Amino acid sequence: MYRALYRKYRPSTFSDVVGQNHITQTLMNAVSAGKTSHAYLFTGSRGTGKTSCAKILAKAVNCEHPVNGNPCNECEICKGIDNGSILDVVEIDAASNNSVDNIRDLREEANFTPANAKYRVYIIDEVHMLSVGAFNSLLKTLEEPPEHVKFILATTEVHKLPSTILSRCQRFDFKRIPPESIAERLKEVAEKENMQLSGDGAMLIARIADGAMRDALSLLDRCVSHEGVIDSAVVAKNSGLAGREYIFELADCILQKDAAKALEIINSLYNDSCDMERLIIELTNHFRNLMISKAVKDFPKMLICSQNEIEIIRRQSESTTLAVIMSCIDILTSSAADMKQGANRRTVAELCIIRLCTPSLDADINSLIRRISELEKAVASGISVAPQKSVAPVTPTEPVSVPKPTEKPIEIKKEPEITEKAERVQDTAPKTNEEKAVPQPEPPKAVKEEPPQSNAGATVPFTKWPEVTEKLFAENKSLIAMLTGSSAFVYDNKYLLIKGTPVLELYLKTGEYSKIIKQAVFDITGKSYSLGVYNNAPREENKNPLSDLVSRAKQLGIKVEGE
Repeated sequence: MYRALYRKYRPSTFSDVVGQNHITQTLMNAVSAGKTSHAYLFTGSRGTGKTSCAKILAKAVNCEHPVNGNPCNECEICKGIDNGSILDVVEIDAASNNSVDNIRDLREEANFTPANAKYRVYIIDEVHMLSVGAFNSLLKTLEEPPEHVKFILATTEVHKLPSTILSRCQRFDFKRIPPESIAERLKEVAEKENMQLSGDGAMLIARIADGAMRDALSLLDRCVSHEGVIDSAVVAKNSGLAGREYIFELADCILQKDAAKALEIINSLYNDSCDMERLIIELTNHFRNLMISKAVKDFPKMLICSQNEIEIIRRQSESTTLAVIMSCIDILTSSAADMKQGANRRTVAELCIIRLCTPSLDADINSLIRRISELEKAVASGISVAPQKSVAPVTPTEPVSVPKPTEKPIEIKKEPEITEKAERVQDTAPKTNEEKAVPQPEPPKAVKEEPPQSNAGATVPFTKWPEVTEKLFAENKSLIAMLTGSSAFVYDNKYLLIKGTPVLELYLKTGEYSKIIKQAVFDITGKSYSLGVYNNAPREENKNPLSDLVSRAKQLGIKVEGE
């Protein structure tokens, strides 16, 4: 009769137990010294060796010829315990024997001396399943059992045990077995079974087992029927990892904000009888993998995926940010909780997908963080952010006044150089008391807005300004903050007046920025303009827009050509 691999290769000595050296060495030393306790508690996740160690310990304390704390497995006692002919070692399943009556029967049996072995050993598996009355009934016997009785309790949920039980036992915590140790053990078993197991196949089984040796051997058992080498592809097919392309397609739709295609996938899965709750859980696990890949450098070691899936996860994680991934996980977990409330699962799943694909529908803090993160990634990757063309430029409040025809207009040559020179002289020249006393012109007050005049010499909107800003944003990202939402106007067909943020004037005084803007305007229109800052306030009659600059230059002793 064929025996399952996890039963056939169950450890028979402490030395055979994989990944629990901190426990097995302690127990071997206690057996060798003859200082074993009357009660032990083995706790840990499934498949880590709790029950196996309990049976080995039961053999070791009764073995006639122990070897360095290990049972010999050759004497009659060891063989009798293995085949179940010696009734002094009793294994009890607390899930089905959890009443007070069951524990009362155990207490009565414990008073009898062992028939064949040295000790009567009671192994109570899943002890957390005992009722409150059963625990209370066990307390006294567990604290002061007869000299010939030992208790070994095993559980996966130690937090459910009363503190009165915990305080009466020696506790040993079993850790999850490392994937490397599981893979090594699988190769040994495959060699004994004449199976061809590749290294990547063994490692994938170890990752899927999630620290449980029993699960790993069970999965290897499923792959036995395959002819040839058992590699990662065979393991993925037999473990159910294969055929999850729809998860990756849905994730792509979410990251690309393609709600229509995502809903088509949901509809197709629903028609194929896919459980919507299971789908949301699998999608949550996938985004968890994306989160790990984004946060951990060597992430493949932490994921249970084939090599092909690792590459897909790497590609998707590189196309987004950690804030977006965490926001998606938040929405998915919330939707999974809603499904448990009895709502229409398909509707909840579709609503979840739409929220994931359209973050603008949510106004909570996580969605806002996601949208900001996407904008930051777009700016960092060099994607230009065009101004909103649907918003019309702000019209000037009043036409800029022009000089009278009889007056000679002020002509300033090489305006940027004068500006730079004026700033340079202002910074370097020593300031006297007279210079300090020069009053600075106050900004005029705004008046009621009026439509621009179309006559010559008036200020009219510069219709090519959106094209200019788009070109500037693509070439120099430092101008985005300054010019976003700005507008421009043409005065007298000579001057380009820009209206924007309060810091705009400071930027325009920098010759480098002025040259960049002038060049962009010239590239779009083929015409050269002098730059200025648009002012909503009315100007004094007969005053040129650059008169303040000329006046300031005179005060600093700079000669102005053309005066």
